[in-house]
Amino acid sequence: MANPTLLLISLITRFFRERFIQKTRNLDPVQEQFLLNLLRDYQNTEFGKDHEFSTINSVAEFRQKMPILPYASYEPYIERVAQGEPNVLLPDPVVYITLTSGSTGKKKLIPTSRKSQSVLRRANLTSMGFVQQALKRRGLKFGKLLLTNSALMWGTTEGGINYGPASVGVMRMDERLYKILFANPFETLLPADSVARHYVAILFALSDRTTRGMIANFPMLILRMCNYLERYGPEMIQDIEQGTIASWLPLEPELRATLESLLIANPKRAAQLRQVLENEGRLTPKSVWPESFFVTAARGGTSDFYFRRFPEYFGDRPIFGAVFSSAEGTFSIYPDVDTDGSVLSLETGFFEFIPEDQWQVEQPQTLLPREVTVGDRYRILLSSYGGFFRYDIGDVVEVVGFYNQAPLIVFKHRTGGMMSSTTEKTTEDHATRVMDSLQAEFNVRFEDFCLTLSPDEFPARYLVNVELAPGDTLSDPVTFLRRFDDQLAAENTHYQISRGSDIPPPRLRLLKPGSYDILRQEQVERGIPDSQLKFPHLTEDREFLANLPLSQEVRLPEDRQLTPQDV
Repeated sequence: MANPTLLLISLITRFFRERFIQKTRNLDPVQEQFLLNLLRDYQNTEFGKDHEFSTINSVAEFRQKMPILPYASYEPYIERVAQGEPNVLLPDPVVYITLTSGSTGKKKLIPTSRKSQSVLRRANLTSMGFVQQALKRRGLKFGKLLLTNSALMWGTTEGGINYGPASVGVMRMDERLYKILFANPFETLLPADSVARHYVAILFALSDRTTRGMIANFPMLILRMCNYLERYGPEMIQDIEQGTIASWLPLEPELRATLESLLIANPKRAAQLRQVLENEGRLTPKSVWPESFFVTAARGGTSDFYFRRFPEYFGDRPIFGAVFSSAEGTFSIYPDVDTDGSVLSLETGFFEFIPEDQWQVEQPQTLLPREVTVGDRYRILLSSYGGFFRYDIGDVVEVVGFYNQAPLIVFKHRTGGMMSSTTEKTTEDHATRVMDSLQAEFNVRFEDFCLTLSPDEFPARYLVNVELAPGDTLSDPVTFLRRFDDQLAAENTHYQISRGSDIPPPRLRLLKPGSYDILRQEQVERGIPDSQLKFPHLTEDREFLANLPLSQEVRLPEDRQLTPQDV
């Protein structure tokens, strides 16, 4: 029998989807009205008064009078918010402050009100409407999801405002909705220990054959969930059979008692899973949930690199991008599964685009959504109910088409997500395309990779740091390195030019197994939530991988060490 609550959710999300589609047919008036309403609502905040919002009556006046400001310009206002001062950035009471991960830069504080969260909720409901429609077209069913993000608050500001990661604030403010959508009880997201949290979340979802999907911020985290399922599968089967939770898990006693009271022994399900384990030697999502199943994780950027490993765990199950968002706001909504292009989120922000020829200008000339060109790349500006106006988050997007009148965009990389030995500006997008292609060409899987520069040379050489996936080997590393050099030159003409004159030959550094586990632990110890971990695929920080153990360094034949006769 269909779940009546999920049926109600389906009706609600279909309404939001249809309303959103209608708005994409009226791009300019929808965006203009959003901006004017936003300015009216925020004109009496301290920030609104300082920037004379009450005098702005059109999109043109807004773009003329309101400067593009970096995060540093908002910090004095946010500090006052954290102290509990009202009506500084947001007119409504601030109920939560998101502390960004800092994995790609300095940590930032982002204030949230009930009103600003309700605006973002519309995008989430619209997204759910699109995925349900997409699954229905493919004969698949929408249902409850497995999620392993922590729901623990980090602390409280001096002004008495709770703070923590973005996902915690969203889940806490929409706890009733998320309880409807989770295959695992909300309490499974409360263990402080990461392994314990993943174990119990997967355990509850695994006990339910009707779990329909997995969701995480990034594809890398989906793969980690698969690894936990494979590693602890036998113990989980025993727990499902007996209605117990592994005694060795470091769970808080009161929380353990709560979780054990929620877990019901299911010998029949345990027998099914044990048969899968005997037949296949491990548990994977495609084997333990063989019916309708889909995966939700960020698309674009470096995601394709991780998606290459998805078939071994998911087969051809659809992958849905949900929304392209950050702590500051939601930028676009995915209209279908298995697509990278997402529709500009017209109901969550007023958007402008900075073309590439304006990226070095302090106050650049921007384009409106209707003025962008398919195939071009832009930095995207956001004005939203989060209290940021003409805010340059630093994300570079490519326009790949239009959905009615609204641009379809794909996230490519962060501004600054590039490195240069001289002036070649290799981006994460360049690096990911090259390494993804090499995986296919050499029939090898990477656990992960990162390009760095040699620490003591000028010009520096490229170091290709790779950890192979468990069980994989690279039979011809020299040819692999040669192909890396050739393909990067083909992707980045400036690298090709500089490589022919200044940049020394690259070197391949094969890292020992478990190296990225070490890096992951280092990031967590720095205070980055494990649900927000994302490793750069290139960095000019030459010490980024300094603590990782090296298995082998490979050089090209022309990259020989000097002998005394050469000097």
